[in-house]
Parts: sequence; structure tokens; C-alpha cells
Amino acid sequence: MCLSCHFGRKFGSLKKRIMASKRITQETFDAVVKENIEEFEMSPEEALREAIEQFESQGVNLVNILKTVPAVGGEGDVAHAARHPVLEALDQLHQVLQGVVTDKESVKASLTKFSLECGVDISHRIAAASNNAYPTLKFLVQKYLKDEGMLLAALDGMAALLNGQPDLIQGADGQMLCDILRENVTSEKIAASCIRTIRLTCTMHEINRRAFVKAELIPLLIQTLENCPTAAAIKEACGALRILTVDDDIRVPFGKAHDHAKMIVEAGAMKVILDTLTAHVDDPSLAGDLCLTLSRLAVRNEFCQEIVDLGGLKLVLQVLNDNMESQVVVKHVLAMLKAIAGNDQVKVAIVNAGGASIIIQAVSQHIKQPGVCEAGFGAIAAITLRNPSHAKIAMEAGTAPVIIQAMQIHPTEAATQKHACMALRNLVARSREYCPTILALEAEPLIQKARAFCEDEAKAALRDLGCEVELKELWKGEKNPLMR
Repeated sequence: MCLSCHFGRKFGSLKKRIMASKRITQETFDAVVKENIEEFEMSPEEALREAIEQFESQGVNLVNILKTVPAVGGEGDVAHAARHPVLEALDQLHQVLQGVVTDKESVKASLTKFSLECGVDISHRIAAASNNAYPTLKFLVQKYLKDEGMLLAALDGMAALLNGQPDLIQGADGQMLCDILRENVTSEKIAASCIRTIRLTCTMHEINRRAFVKAELIPLLIQTLENCPTAAAIKEACGALRILTVDDDIRVPFGKAHDHAKMIVEAGAMKVILDTLTAHVDDPSLAGDLCLTLSRLAVRNEFCQEIVDLGGLKLVLQVLNDNMESQVVVKHVLAMLKAIAGNDQVKVAIVNAGGASIIIQAVSQHIKQPGVCEAGFGAIAAITLRNPSHAKIAMEAGTAPVIIQAMQIHPTEAATQKHACMALRNLVARSREYCPTILALEAEPLIQKARAFCEDEAKAALRDLGCEVELKELWKGEKNPLMR
């Protein structure tokens, strides 16, 4: 992608988000609900619904508003609004800071209530954050560092609060969480909760990701995979590794997703992940998570080859065969095969291992799932790219009819249509003898419809299938030639 396109997409998205961020205060919202009850004699429930509809019709974002019905007095008057449960729980936690509450069981009960309330809605978390929840949770985490049960409750509360609010965490707090993980890397519950907190603070937050990497998070996550055999810890460690490899923060022009993936692989993650997959090959949920993590790390030619050299290809094909009925496992394994097939030698290994027929079998079994179709056709497009012999094998495996059927089933799924067009194009790009077979399946009208979602890919497919297609010359250099 060119520099101007990258900036345009990033900051265009940011502009839209800013324009859609018209907000009101909780007091304003409550006043309108109260007015609806008192002036228009609505029931509390009707007043609340009317207030929500009124503000949303004006383009107000109510994500920060607690949408609760006010308490009503005996004579129909609006009574003093009761304290919201999330704020009640937070009030009790504040009392720990003041020394009023010292009983651990009471504190734990308040933390549990706080976590549950934060899990209800982002507005609950925003309200808690506005009432100094984060400093309170941080204090409790530090207070109970040596008490496993209380530390677990405090970390769960912090994770619940930080979900969707990664800006709350301060610079030095990342080191605190890494230190907790370092001290409890063999404690499965603490490790899982601590990593969950870290993962949530890294979601859509590039600065936090870099801070955690600097605090040596990557080797700690790998150690967790090695030392914590439970599903919860493994899933959280995989999720944290993956979140380090994404570029989802629109406030930062360029992230370090590729650099982080490289650092993870160079720290020895590939072997550890494959060893963990071998140990949990019978657990479909874990196997899918581990395969997805591998796909996020296959960002360089040599990394793709490393997976094969370590026996990863044989292992994931076994996982796919053994869990063909699991939509999640199939989708994640196909995504991994697509990722590693970027290496020409690896795509040969995939086809030699019978991968083409396995991919088509998997897609056929889950053809009503657009995510599976997208991943499967992406894998087919990758293994047939610039390889006529692979295209022959894929055609013999019945690839074309499956692609056409999926395009018919998912006419409005942009990603499925795009990858289907790419796969059809690669099947015939260097093997034009298959064009009549594919066109006989009524592929042309389907590809023409797909142009609404993927103009370039659809045109390429039509062109290589020998169909008539208008190719526009976007710039001829006549009016504004390049400077010499």
C-alpha cells in the first residue's frame, strides 16, 4: 500500500469516529428521563426508552450513559435516584483505601460484584472509570500481591474495567503487570488473569503494546505456554501474542506488528506453540487457538518454512482431519495454511501432503459458513498461484464447483466473493484449458455480480477466463506528466 493510501485510510477512519462522537453527560440524560416522567406522565420504562430514542435520533452517542430507570416515589414523583450497582461496588472498594473496610471477604465480594457489573456494558465501565476506579483497582492489586485469592479477584476487576478502555493504564503500570506475571508464571489462574488484563490494555493501543514488549512480555508469554498446561492460561497467552501482531490503532500511522511477530518467532515461540499443540491435539478449542496464533506469526518466508521444518504442517493437517466437524478449527487451520503457503516450497509441501483435497473437503462440509469459505478459498488461491500443476490437482479435487456454489450461497459476503474470484483467477491464469469447465458452471454472471464488492479481483478473474471485460486506463500522463 502506498504511503498516501495508508494515511488516508487510517485518518479517514479517525475523522469518521470523531464526527460520530457527539456526547452528553449522565446528568443531562437523567434530567430528560425525569422530565418524561413528570411532564409527560410516562412510565419509567417508557421515559427511558423515549430518552434513548430522542438522543440517538439527534446523532448522540450514548455509549457513556448508564441507561437505568429512576426510582419512583409512592405518589408517582421521581425519588432520589438510587446509586448504580457498579458505583455502589466501587464505593465499597474506595472504603478499602480509606481504611474503613479491612475484611478480605467483604473486599472480595465487592470486587466480584464490580467485575460482574463492568461486564454488563461499556457504559458501566466508563462510569466506573469516571469515578476513579482505576487508581482504586491498582491500589488493591498492589496491596494483595502476596495473597493469591485476593490478587486474582483484584486482577479480574482490573481486566473488567480496562476492557475497551486501554488508555486508563499508565506507563509504569505495564511493568507492574509484567512483574506480577513473572512472579506467578506457574500459577495458572493468576497467569491467565494477568495476561487477560495485559491483552485488553493492548487492544487497539499501539503505545501500550510497545511498552509491554519493552517490559519483556514476549518471553513471559512463551514461558506461560511452557509452564501452564491449563486451557485458560494457554488461550490467554495465545491471544496476547496475537494482539501484539496487529495494527489496529488508528491514532498511530504505522505500528510494529511485523517487528513484534519477528521478535516472537526469534524468541522460540514456534517450537513452543507446536509442542503445546501436540500436547493438546485432542482439544478442538485449544488446537484452533494455537493454529490461529501460528498463522499470525507466518509473516516471513523463513518463518513459513520453519513451521514445516518443525513438523507443523503434518500436525495441523492431522488437526484438520480429526476436527473436520468443528467450524472454528477448520477456519483457523485454513487461515494458517493460507499464511504459510506464501512460501513457494511450503505450498509444494501442502499439495504433496494432500492439502488441496483436504481444504476442499473442509470447505464443502462448512460451505454455509462465509468465514470458512473465505479462509479456504484464500488457501486455494495461495497454493495455485503461479503453479499450473497445483491448479490441475485442485481442479481434479473438485475445487471449481465448490467455489461457484459458495458464491451462490453468499452473494453479499464481500470477503468470500473476493477470495473466490482470486481462487478462480489463479486456477486458470496459467492453465487456460480449465476456462470452459469453469464457465460452464455459470461462473461469469456470478463474477460480474462480485464486482460490486471486489472490482479488481473480479476483473482479473473475468480477464483470465477469457470473458469480455472493460479495463480502464486510470492515468495516461497526458495532462500532468511526472516531473523529470
